[in-house]
Amino acid sequence: MNKEEVLKLAKLARIDLSDEESQRLVGEFEAILNYVGQIKSASPASRKATEDESEYALKNVMRDDGEPHESGIHTEELLKQAPNREGDYIKVKKIL
Repeated sequence: MNKEEVLKLAKLARIDLSDEESQRLVGEFEAILNYVGQIKSASPASRKATEDESEYALKNVMRDDGEPHESGIHTEELLKQAPNREGDYIKVKKIL
């Protein structure tokens, strides 16, 4: 990527760049494009084979359902911490 291409992108994005900024961006874009090129060239075949591929397999992790706690057991404790309350509800300011 050269300076003219960076200036063209800046014009499309409707931003003004100084000469110093455009020169710095040329280097940054080059680094990004080189990195993307390295990623593209990497293939699954070039990866080292591990002895146990299942170690890295994607799988759903589930937990067993437990017994839920008794309804309302924490309500009073929560309401005590609220700045305003009305009955068994936390009172807040209207926002609309």
